Amino acid sequence: MKMAIFQARTWFARTFSTVASHPLRVCVVGSGPAGFYTAEKMLKAHQEAQVDIIDRLPTPFGLVRSGVAPDHPETKIVVNQFTRVAQHECCTFFGNVTLGSSVTLPELRELYDVVVLAYGAESDRVLGIPGEDLSGVYAAREFVWWYNGHPNCRYLNPDLKSSDTAVILGQGNVALDVARILLRPTTELATTDIASHALAALEDSAIRKVYLVGRRGPAQAACTAKELREINGIKDLHVHIKEADLLTTPEDEEEMRNNRIRKRVYELLSKAATTRASHPCSDPRELHFVFFRKPDKFLESNERSGHVSGVRLEKTKLIGDRPGERMATGTGQFEDLGCGIVLKSIGYKSVPVDGLPFDHRKGVVPNVRGRVLSDTSGDPMLLEKGLYVCGWLKRGPTGIIATNLYCAEETVASISEDLKQGILASSSSAGREGLLQLLDSRNVRVIPFGEWEKIDSEERRLGSLRNKPREKLATWEELQKVARE
Repeated sequence: MKMAIFQARTWFARTFSTVASHPLRVCVVGSGPAGFYTAEKMLKAHQEAQVDIIDRLPTPFGLVRSGVAPDHPETKIVVNQFTRVAQHECCTFFGNVTLGSSVTLPELRELYDVVVLAYGAESDRVLGIPGEDLSGVYAAREFVWWYNGHPNCRYLNPDLKSSDTAVILGQGNVALDVARILLRPTTELATTDIASHALAALEDSAIRKVYLVGRRGPAQAACTAKELREINGIKDLHVHIKEADLLTTPEDEEEMRNNRIRKRVYELLSKAATTRASHPCSDPRELHFVFFRKPDKFLESNERSGHVSGVRLEKTKLIGDRPGERMATGTGQFEDLGCGIVLKSIGYKSVPVDGLPFDHRKGVVPNVRGRVLSDTSGDPMLLEKGLYVCGWLKRGPTGIIATNLYCAEETVASISEDLKQGILASSSSAGREGLLQLLDSRNVRVIPFGEWEKIDSEERRLGSLRNKPREKLATWEELQKVARE
Protein backbone atom coordinates (compact mmCIF):
# COMPACT_ATOMS: atom_id res chain seq x y z
CA MET A 1 0.00 0.00 0.00
CA LYS A 2 2.81 2.43 0.91
CA MET A 3 4.36 1.90 -2.52
CA ALA A 4 1.07 2.62 -4.29
CA ILE A 5 0.61 5.81 -2.29
CA PHE A 6 4.22 6.85 -2.91
CA GLN A 7 3.80 6.28 -6.67
CA ALA A 8 0.56 8.26 -6.71
CA ARG A 9 2.19 11.12 -4.80
CA THR A 10 5.19 11.09 -7.13
CA TRP A 11 2.87 11.31 -10.11
CA PHE A 12 0.91 14.09 -8.40
CA ALA A 13 4.06 16.12 -7.75
CA ARG A 14 5.20 15.72 -11.34
CA THR A 15 1.85 16.85 -12.73
CA PHE A 16 1.27 19.64 -10.25
CA SER A 17 4.07 21.76 -11.65
CA THR A 18 2.59 21.70 -15.14
CA VAL A 19 -0.80 23.12 -14.20
CA ALA A 20 -2.09 26.26 -12.52
CA SER A 21 -1.09 26.87 -8.91
CA HIS A 22 -4.66 26.13 -7.85
CA PRO A 23 -6.09 23.73 -10.45
CA LEU A 24 -9.74 22.79 -10.32
CA ARG A 25 -9.90 19.59 -8.28
CA VAL A 26 -12.67 17.23 -9.30
CA CYS A 27 -13.65 13.88 -7.78
CA VAL A 28 -15.93 11.52 -9.70
CA VAL A 29 -17.46 8.74 -7.60
CA GLY A 30 -18.11 5.67 -9.75
CA SER A 31 -16.14 4.34 -12.70
CA GLY A 32 -18.94 3.12 -14.91
CA PRO A 33 -19.98 4.84 -18.16
CA ALA A 34 -21.48 7.85 -16.36
CA GLY A 35 -18.28 8.35 -14.35
CA PHE A 36 -15.87 7.96 -17.25
CA TYR A 37 -17.90 10.12 -19.62
CA THR A 38 -18.01 12.82 -16.93
CA ALA A 39 -14.24 12.62 -16.47
CA GLU A 40 -13.66 12.77 -20.23
CA LYS A 41 -15.91 15.79 -20.69
CA MET A 42 -14.33 17.59 -17.71
CA LEU A 43 -10.81 17.05 -19.05
CA LYS A 44 -11.84 18.42 -22.44
CA ALA A 45 -13.71 21.42 -21.05
CA HIS A 46 -11.17 22.32 -18.36
CA GLN A 47 -7.65 21.37 -19.36
CA GLU A 48 -6.26 22.69 -16.07
CA ALA A 49 -8.49 20.38 -14.00
CA GLN A 50 -7.27 17.38 -12.04
CA VAL A 51 -9.86 14.62 -12.15
CA ASP A 52 -9.83 11.67 -9.73
CA ILE A 53 -12.17 8.71 -10.18
CA ILE A 54 -12.89 6.50 -7.18
CA ASP A 55 -14.69 3.16 -7.15
CA ARG A 56 -15.40 0.61 -4.45
CA LEU A 57 -14.30 -2.24 -6.73
CA PRO A 58 -10.67 -3.01 -7.65
CA THR A 59 -11.86 -3.07 -11.27
CA PRO A 60 -13.09 -0.09 -13.32
CA PHE A 61 -15.85 0.21 -15.96
CA GLY A 62 -18.92 -0.58 -13.84
CA LEU A 63 -21.78 -2.21 -15.73
CA VAL A 64 -19.69 -2.53 -18.90
CA ARG A 65 -17.78 -5.22 -17.02
CA SER A 66 -20.45 -6.56 -14.67
CA GLY A 67 -23.72 -5.82 -16.47
CA VAL A 68 -23.26 -6.26 -20.23
CA ALA A 69 -23.99 -9.84 -21.26
CA PRO A 70 -20.93 -11.96 -22.10
CA ASP A 71 -22.28 -12.67 -25.60
CA HIS A 72 -22.31 -8.92 -26.36
CA PRO A 73 -18.57 -8.29 -26.81
CA GLU A 74 -19.14 -5.43 -29.25
CA THR A 75 -20.80 -3.39 -26.49
CA LYS A 76 -17.69 -3.68 -24.33
CA ILE A 77 -15.38 -2.03 -26.85
CA VAL A 78 -16.11 1.28 -25.11
CA VAL A 79 -13.61 0.26 -22.39
CA ASN A 80 -10.83 1.20 -24.83
CA GLN A 81 -12.11 4.79 -24.78
CA PHE A 82 -12.42 4.75 -20.99
CA THR A 83 -8.88 3.39 -20.67
CA ARG A 84 -7.53 6.38 -22.59
CA VAL A 85 -9.34 8.66 -20.16
CA ALA A 86 -7.84 6.86 -17.15
CA GLN A 87 -4.36 7.16 -18.69
CA HIS A 88 -4.70 10.91 -19.23
CA GLU A 89 -1.96 12.81 -17.41
CA CYS A 90 -4.53 14.77 -15.38
CA CYS A 91 -6.71 11.80 -14.44
CA THR A 92 -6.21 9.20 -11.70
CA PHE A 93 -8.23 6.10 -10.87
CA PHE A 94 -8.48 4.91 -7.26
CA GLY A 95 -10.03 1.44 -6.95
CA ASN A 96 -11.00 -0.29 -3.70
CA VAL A 97 -12.25 3.02 -2.24
CA THR A 98 -15.79 2.90 -0.85
CA LEU A 99 -17.86 6.05 -0.42
CA GLY A 100 -19.23 6.02 3.11
CA SER A 101 -16.65 3.77 4.77
CA SER A 102 -13.28 4.54 3.14
CA VAL A 103 -14.18 8.22 2.83
CA THR A 104 -17.39 10.09 3.56
CA LEU A 105 -19.21 12.47 1.25
CA PRO A 106 -18.62 15.50 3.54
CA GLU A 107 -14.89 14.64 3.53
CA LEU A 108 -14.79 14.50 -0.27
CA ARG A 109 -16.57 17.83 -0.50
CA GLU A 110 -13.96 19.32 1.82
CA LEU A 111 -11.10 17.86 -0.22
CA TYR A 112 -12.37 18.75 -3.71
CA ASP A 113 -13.80 21.80 -5.48
CA VAL A 114 -16.25 19.60 -7.39
CA VAL A 115 -17.69 16.20 -6.49
CA VAL A 116 -19.73 14.32 -9.11
CA LEU A 117 -21.64 11.27 -7.89
CA ALA A 118 -21.99 8.69 -10.65
CA TYR A 119 -22.10 5.43 -8.73
CA GLY A 120 -25.31 4.22 -10.33
CA ALA A 121 -27.85 1.83 -8.83
CA GLU A 122 -26.50 -1.15 -6.93
CA SER A 123 -29.69 -2.32 -5.26
CA ASP A 124 -33.05 -3.58 -6.48
CA ARG A 125 -36.70 -2.68 -6.34
CA VAL A 126 -38.87 -5.04 -4.34
CA LEU A 127 -42.33 -6.33 -5.13
CA GLY A 128 -43.48 -6.47 -1.52
CA ILE A 129 -45.56 -9.64 -1.99
CA PRO A 130 -45.68 -12.82 0.13
CA GLY A 131 -42.84 -15.30 -0.33
CA GLU A 132 -40.34 -12.81 -1.76
CA ASP A 133 -37.72 -13.99 0.74
CA LEU A 134 -37.98 -17.67 -0.26
CA SER A 135 -34.82 -19.41 -1.38
CA GLY A 136 -34.65 -19.51 -5.17
CA VAL A 137 -36.05 -15.98 -5.62
CA TYR A 138 -33.30 -13.66 -6.87
CA ALA A 139 -32.93 -10.19 -8.28
CA ALA A 140 -31.89 -10.35 -11.92
CA ARG A 141 -29.01 -8.01 -10.99
CA GLU A 142 -27.58 -10.68 -8.68
CA PHE A 143 -27.82 -13.31 -11.43
CA VAL A 144 -26.19 -10.97 -13.96
CA TRP A 145 -23.38 -10.18 -11.52
CA TRP A 146 -22.97 -13.92 -10.89
CA TYR A 147 -22.45 -14.88 -14.53
CA ASN A 148 -20.32 -11.78 -15.14
CA GLY A 149 -17.87 -12.53 -12.33
CA HIS A 150 -18.72 -9.67 -9.96
CA PRO A 151 -17.00 -10.45 -6.64
CA ASN A 152 -20.12 -9.64 -4.61
CA CYS A 153 -22.04 -12.51 -6.25
CA ARG A 154 -19.31 -15.11 -6.78
CA TYR A 155 -20.98 -17.48 -4.34
CA LEU A 156 -24.61 -16.86 -5.29
CA ASN A 157 -24.94 -20.46 -6.54
CA PRO A 158 -28.45 -20.25 -8.05
CA ASP A 159 -30.30 -23.56 -8.16
CA LEU A 160 -30.47 -24.54 -11.84
CA LYS A 161 -30.88 -28.28 -11.28
CA SER A 162 -34.02 -28.92 -9.22
CA SER A 163 -36.48 -27.92 -11.96
CA ASP A 164 -36.58 -27.56 -15.72
CA THR A 165 -38.47 -24.26 -15.46
CA ALA A 166 -37.39 -20.70 -14.62
CA VAL A 167 -39.66 -17.67 -14.32
CA ILE A 168 -38.40 -14.15 -15.08
CA LEU A 169 -40.57 -11.28 -13.90
CA GLY A 170 -40.16 -8.45 -16.38
CA GLN A 171 -39.71 -8.17 -20.13
CA GLY A 172 -37.03 -5.53 -20.53
CA ASN A 173 -33.56 -5.98 -22.00
CA VAL A 174 -32.07 -7.29 -18.75
CA ALA A 175 -34.83 -9.92 -18.58
CA LEU A 176 -34.08 -10.98 -22.15
CA ASP A 177 -30.34 -11.09 -21.41
CA VAL A 178 -30.98 -13.46 -18.51
CA ALA A 179 -33.33 -15.62 -20.58
CA ARG A 180 -30.78 -15.83 -23.38
CA ILE A 181 -27.99 -16.89 -21.00
CA LEU A 182 -30.22 -19.62 -19.54
CA LEU A 183 -31.27 -20.94 -22.95
CA ARG A 184 -28.30 -20.40 -25.25
CA PRO A 185 -26.17 -23.53 -25.90
CA THR A 186 -23.20 -23.45 -23.54
CA THR A 187 -20.87 -24.32 -26.42
CA GLU A 188 -21.56 -20.79 -27.70
CA LEU A 189 -21.08 -19.19 -24.27
CA ALA A 190 -17.79 -21.05 -23.71
CA THR A 191 -15.89 -18.66 -26.01
CA THR A 192 -17.16 -15.50 -24.26
CA ASP A 193 -15.88 -13.87 -21.08
CA ILE A 194 -18.60 -15.49 -18.96
CA ALA A 195 -17.33 -16.42 -15.49
CA SER A 196 -16.10 -20.01 -15.36
CA HIS A 197 -18.20 -20.88 -12.29
CA ALA A 198 -21.33 -19.73 -14.14
CA LEU A 199 -20.44 -21.64 -17.30
CA ALA A 200 -19.95 -24.83 -15.28
CA ALA A 201 -23.34 -24.39 -13.61
CA LEU A 202 -25.07 -23.70 -16.93
CA GLU A 203 -23.47 -26.78 -18.49
CA ASP A 204 -25.07 -28.82 -15.70
CA SER A 205 -28.37 -26.89 -15.76
CA ALA A 206 -31.74 -28.62 -16.02
CA ILE A 207 -33.50 -25.43 -17.20
CA ARG A 208 -35.25 -26.00 -20.52
CA LYS A 209 -38.25 -23.68 -20.16
CA VAL A 210 -38.17 -19.98 -19.37
CA TYR A 211 -41.27 -17.84 -18.81
CA LEU A 212 -40.98 -14.06 -19.29
CA VAL A 213 -43.88 -12.45 -17.42
CA GLY A 214 -45.10 -8.92 -18.12
CA ARG A 215 -47.94 -6.84 -16.67
CA ARG A 216 -48.91 -5.34 -20.01
CA GLY A 217 -49.17 -6.56 -23.60
CA PRO A 218 -46.82 -7.09 -26.56
CA ALA A 219 -47.56 -3.57 -27.82
CA GLN A 220 -46.05 -2.22 -24.58
CA ALA A 221 -43.10 -4.64 -24.23
CA ALA A 222 -40.08 -2.85 -22.74
CA CYS A 223 -37.34 -4.68 -24.66
CA THR A 224 -35.66 -3.56 -27.86
CA ALA A 225 -35.81 -5.08 -31.33
CA LYS A 226 -32.11 -5.99 -31.16
CA GLU A 227 -32.61 -8.14 -28.06
CA LEU A 228 -35.61 -9.88 -29.62
CA ARG A 229 -33.74 -10.65 -32.81
CA GLU A 230 -31.02 -12.32 -30.75
CA ILE A 231 -33.59 -14.44 -28.94
CA ASN A 232 -35.12 -15.46 -32.27
CA GLY A 233 -31.66 -16.48 -33.46
CA ILE A 234 -30.99 -19.06 -30.73
CA LYS A 235 -30.64 -22.50 -32.24
CA ASP A 236 -33.46 -24.99 -31.54
CA LEU A 237 -35.39 -22.54 -29.37
CA HIS A 238 -39.19 -22.62 -29.53
CA VAL A 239 -40.85 -19.29 -28.74
CA HIS A 240 -44.43 -19.45 -27.42
CA ILE A 241 -46.95 -16.60 -27.27
CA LYS A 242 -50.70 -17.06 -26.87
CA GLU A 243 -52.57 -15.89 -29.96
CA ALA A 244 -55.08 -14.06 -27.78
CA ASP A 245 -52.28 -11.92 -26.32
CA LEU A 246 -51.31 -10.71 -29.78
CA LEU A 247 -54.76 -9.27 -30.50
CA THR A 248 -54.56 -5.49 -30.51
CA THR A 249 -57.01 -2.77 -29.48
CA PRO A 250 -57.44 0.64 -31.17
CA GLU A 251 -55.39 2.10 -28.32
CA ASP A 252 -52.59 -0.39 -29.05
CA GLU A 253 -52.63 0.54 -32.71
CA GLU A 254 -52.42 4.25 -31.94
CA GLU A 255 -49.62 3.61 -29.47
CA MET A 256 -47.61 1.76 -32.11
CA ARG A 257 -48.27 4.44 -34.73
CA ASN A 258 -46.72 6.95 -32.34
CA ASN A 259 -43.76 4.74 -31.42
CA ARG A 260 -41.85 2.99 -34.18
CA ILE A 261 -39.73 0.99 -31.71
CA ARG A 262 -42.78 -0.55 -30.08
CA LYS A 263 -44.29 -1.32 -33.46
CA ARG A 264 -41.11 -3.14 -34.51
CA VAL A 265 -41.01 -5.08 -31.23
CA TYR A 266 -44.64 -6.12 -31.70
CA GLU A 267 -43.90 -7.27 -35.26
CA LEU A 268 -40.94 -9.36 -34.08
CA LEU A 269 -43.01 -10.94 -31.31
CA SER A 270 -45.74 -11.79 -33.81
CA LYS A 271 -43.18 -13.32 -36.16
CA ALA A 272 -41.59 -15.34 -33.35
CA ALA A 273 -44.99 -16.71 -32.34
CA THR A 274 -45.64 -18.10 -35.81
CA THR A 275 -42.15 -19.48 -36.46
CA ARG A 276 -41.42 -23.06 -35.47
CA ALA A 277 -38.25 -25.12 -35.73
CA SER A 278 -38.34 -27.08 -39.01
CA HIS A 279 -36.74 -30.21 -37.58
CA PRO A 280 -36.76 -32.05 -34.25
CA CYS A 281 -33.71 -31.74 -32.01
CA SER A 282 -32.30 -33.76 -29.15
CA ASP A 283 -32.39 -30.91 -26.64
CA PRO A 284 -35.37 -28.61 -27.34
CA ARG A 285 -35.71 -25.42 -25.30
CA GLU A 286 -38.71 -23.15 -24.85
CA LEU A 287 -39.21 -19.46 -24.19
CA HIS A 288 -42.73 -18.42 -23.21
CA PHE A 289 -43.78 -14.77 -23.33
CA VAL A 290 -46.58 -14.36 -20.79
CA PHE A 291 -48.46 -11.08 -21.15
CA PHE A 292 -51.13 -9.41 -19.01
CA ARG A 293 -50.02 -11.06 -15.78
CA LYS A 294 -48.56 -9.70 -12.53
CA PRO A 295 -47.12 -11.63 -9.59
CA ASP A 296 -49.40 -11.95 -6.55
CA LYS A 297 -47.33 -14.26 -4.34
CA PHE A 298 -44.47 -16.74 -4.45
CA LEU A 299 -45.39 -20.32 -3.67
CA GLU A 300 -43.41 -22.44 -1.22
CA SER A 301 -42.42 -25.99 -2.08
CA ASN A 302 -44.06 -28.82 -0.15
CA GLU A 303 -40.94 -30.97 -0.55
CA ARG A 304 -38.31 -28.32 0.19
CA SER A 305 -39.25 -26.08 3.08
CA GLY A 306 -38.32 -22.46 2.48
CA HIS A 307 -37.76 -22.91 -1.27
CA VAL A 308 -39.85 -21.41 -4.05
CA SER A 309 -41.92 -23.79 -6.17
CA GLY A 310 -43.87 -21.34 -8.29
CA VAL A 311 -45.55 -17.97 -8.73
CA ARG A 312 -49.21 -17.11 -8.38
CA LEU A 313 -50.08 -14.69 -11.18
CA GLU A 314 -53.04 -12.35 -11.42
CA LYS A 315 -54.47 -11.57 -14.82
CA THR A 316 -54.43 -7.88 -15.71
CA LYS A 317 -56.07 -5.47 -18.09
CA LEU A 318 -55.03 -2.03 -19.28
CA ILE A 319 -57.10 0.90 -18.10
CA GLY A 320 -56.99 4.51 -19.22
CA ASP A 321 -57.81 6.42 -22.39
CA ARG A 322 -54.41 7.83 -23.31
CA PRO A 323 -52.20 5.51 -25.40
CA GLY A 324 -48.81 5.04 -23.81
CA GLU A 325 -50.10 5.93 -20.35
CA ARG A 326 -52.49 3.06 -19.64
CA MET A 327 -51.95 1.19 -16.40
CA ALA A 328 -52.15 -2.56 -15.78
CA THR A 329 -54.67 -3.41 -13.09
CA GLY A 330 -55.61 -6.76 -11.61
CA THR A 331 -58.82 -8.55 -12.61
CA GLY A 332 -59.14 -10.90 -9.62
CA GLN A 333 -58.41 -13.95 -11.76
CA PHE A 334 -55.41 -16.05 -10.70
CA GLU A 335 -53.29 -18.90 -12.01
CA ASP A 336 -50.21 -20.70 -10.71
CA LEU A 337 -46.99 -21.18 -12.66
CA GLY A 338 -44.62 -23.79 -11.31
CA CYS A 339 -40.83 -23.33 -11.39
CA GLY A 340 -37.62 -23.92 -9.44
CA ILE A 341 -36.12 -20.44 -9.71
CA VAL A 342 -37.51 -16.90 -10.06
CA LEU A 343 -35.53 -13.90 -11.28
CA LYS A 344 -37.03 -10.47 -10.63
CA SER A 345 -36.13 -8.07 -13.42
CA ILE A 346 -38.28 -5.21 -12.16
CA GLY A 347 -35.73 -2.42 -11.94
CA TYR A 348 -32.57 -1.27 -10.20
CA LYS A 349 -32.54 1.10 -7.26
CA SER A 350 -29.93 3.66 -6.22
CA VAL A 351 -28.72 3.75 -2.64
CA PRO A 352 -28.19 7.04 -0.77
CA VAL A 353 -25.18 7.78 1.43
CA ASP A 354 -24.91 9.93 4.55
CA GLY A 355 -24.91 13.61 3.73
CA LEU A 356 -26.66 13.18 0.36
CA PRO A 357 -30.16 14.57 -0.33
CA PHE A 358 -32.26 11.77 -1.78
CA ASP A 359 -35.73 11.38 -3.28
CA HIS A 360 -36.74 7.94 -1.99
CA ARG A 361 -39.95 7.92 -4.01
CA LYS A 362 -38.19 8.43 -7.34
CA GLY A 363 -34.95 6.72 -6.30
CA VAL A 364 -32.78 9.61 -7.50
CA VAL A 365 -30.84 12.53 -6.08
CA PRO A 366 -32.90 15.74 -6.46
CA ASN A 367 -31.15 17.84 -9.07
CA VAL A 368 -31.49 20.42 -11.81
CA ARG A 369 -29.42 19.51 -14.87
CA GLY A 370 -27.02 17.63 -12.62
CA ARG A 371 -26.80 20.25 -9.86
CA VAL A 372 -27.74 18.62 -6.56
CA LEU A 373 -30.54 20.30 -4.61
CA SER A 374 -30.78 20.36 -0.82
CA ASP A 375 -34.24 18.77 -0.79
CA THR A 376 -36.94 17.36 -3.08
CA SER A 377 -38.92 20.59 -3.43
CA GLY A 378 -37.33 21.36 -6.79
CA ASP A 379 -36.39 24.88 -5.73
CA PRO A 380 -33.33 25.75 -7.92
CA MET A 381 -32.16 28.18 -5.24
CA LEU A 382 -31.44 25.32 -2.84
CA LEU A 383 -28.22 24.21 -4.50
CA GLU A 384 -25.58 22.07 -2.81
CA LYS A 385 -22.55 24.05 -3.92
CA GLY A 386 -19.93 21.94 -5.67
CA LEU A 387 -22.01 18.73 -5.64
CA TYR A 388 -23.33 17.17 -8.86
CA VAL A 389 -24.78 13.91 -10.14
CA CYS A 390 -24.67 11.97 -13.39
CA GLY A 391 -26.11 8.70 -14.66
CA TRP A 392 -28.71 6.62 -12.89
CA LEU A 393 -28.40 8.61 -9.65
CA LYS A 394 -29.42 11.65 -11.67
CA ARG A 395 -32.17 10.35 -13.93
CA GLY A 396 -33.08 6.84 -12.69
CA PRO A 397 -32.04 3.44 -14.10
CA THR A 398 -32.94 4.04 -17.74
CA GLY A 399 -31.20 4.21 -21.09
CA ILE A 400 -28.23 2.53 -22.69
CA ILE A 401 -24.49 3.14 -22.30
CA ALA A 402 -24.53 6.02 -24.77
CA THR A 403 -27.31 7.73 -22.81
CA ASN A 404 -24.70 8.47 -20.14
CA LEU A 405 -22.66 10.44 -22.69
CA TYR A 406 -25.42 13.03 -23.11
CA CYS A 407 -26.13 12.93 -19.39
CA ALA A 408 -22.46 13.69 -18.65
CA GLU A 409 -22.41 16.52 -21.20
CA GLU A 410 -25.31 18.20 -19.39
CA THR A 411 -23.74 17.83 -15.95
CA VAL A 412 -20.36 19.14 -17.11
CA ALA A 413 -22.10 22.06 -18.83
CA SER A 414 -23.70 22.91 -15.48
CA ILE A 415 -20.30 22.77 -13.76
CA SER A 416 -18.82 25.06 -16.43
CA GLU A 417 -21.68 27.53 -16.06
CA ASP A 418 -21.24 27.59 -12.27
CA LEU A 419 -17.52 28.26 -12.68
CA LYS A 420 -18.17 31.07 -15.13
CA GLN A 421 -20.73 32.68 -12.84
CA GLY A 422 -18.43 32.46 -9.81
CA ILE A 423 -20.57 29.95 -7.93
CA LEU A 424 -17.54 27.65 -8.02
CA ALA A 425 -13.86 28.55 -8.00
CA SER A 426 -10.54 26.75 -7.99
CA SER A 427 -9.24 26.72 -4.42
CA SER A 428 -6.39 25.44 -2.34
CA SER A 429 -8.31 22.27 -1.48
CA ALA A 430 -6.07 19.31 -0.74
CA GLY A 431 -7.58 17.22 -3.55
CA ARG A 432 -5.71 14.07 -4.54
CA GLU A 433 -2.91 14.48 -2.01
CA GLY A 434 -5.37 14.97 0.82
CA LEU A 435 -7.40 11.94 -0.25
CA LEU A 436 -4.30 9.75 -0.30
CA GLN A 437 -3.30 10.91 3.18
CA LEU A 438 -6.79 10.23 4.53
CA LEU A 439 -6.96 6.75 2.99
CA ASP A 440 -3.45 6.00 4.24
CA SER A 441 -4.46 6.93 7.80
CA ARG A 442 -7.37 4.45 7.55
CA ASN A 443 -5.26 1.64 6.08
CA VAL A 444 -7.31 1.62 2.88
CA ARG A 445 -5.31 -0.12 0.18
CA VAL A 446 -5.83 1.90 -2.97
CA ILE A 447 -5.69 0.03 -6.28
CA PRO A 448 -4.55 2.48 -8.98
CA PHE A 449 -5.12 1.96 -12.69
CA GLY A 450 -1.69 0.42 -13.14
CA GLU A 451 -2.66 -2.39 -10.79
CA TRP A 452 -5.95 -2.88 -12.62
CA GLU A 453 -3.83 -3.36 -15.75
CA LYS A 454 -2.08 -6.25 -13.97
CA ILE A 455 -5.49 -7.81 -13.31
CA ASP A 456 -6.50 -7.19 -16.93
CA SER A 457 -3.30 -8.81 -18.23
CA GLU A 458 -3.72 -11.87 -16.02
CA GLU A 459 -7.38 -12.31 -17.00
CA ARG A 460 -6.46 -12.15 -20.67
CA ARG A 461 -3.64 -14.66 -20.15
CA LEU A 462 -5.95 -17.11 -18.38
CA GLY A 463 -8.61 -16.59 -21.04
CA SER A 464 -6.19 -17.39 -23.87
CA LEU A 465 -5.65 -20.82 -22.31
CA ARG A 466 -9.37 -21.54 -22.74
CA ASN A 467 -9.97 -19.80 -26.08
CA LYS A 468 -11.79 -16.97 -24.30
CA PRO A 469 -11.18 -13.20 -24.46
CA ARG A 470 -10.58 -13.25 -20.69
CA GLU A 471 -11.09 -15.44 -17.64
CA LYS A 472 -12.40 -13.11 -14.97
CA LEU A 473 -10.98 -13.15 -11.48
CA ALA A 474 -14.21 -13.31 -9.52
CA THR A 475 -13.28 -12.97 -5.84
CA TRP A 476 -11.96 -10.01 -3.86
CA GLU A 477 -9.02 -12.15 -2.75
CA GLU A 478 -7.98 -13.10 -6.29
CA LEU A 479 -8.31 -9.55 -7.58
CA GLN A 480 -6.29 -8.02 -4.76
CA LYS A 481 -3.61 -10.73 -4.87
CA VAL A 482 -2.93 -10.20 -8.58
CA ALA A 483 -2.98 -6.40 -8.14
CA ARG A 484 -0.28 -6.68 -5.46
CA GLU A 485 2.04 -8.93 -7.48
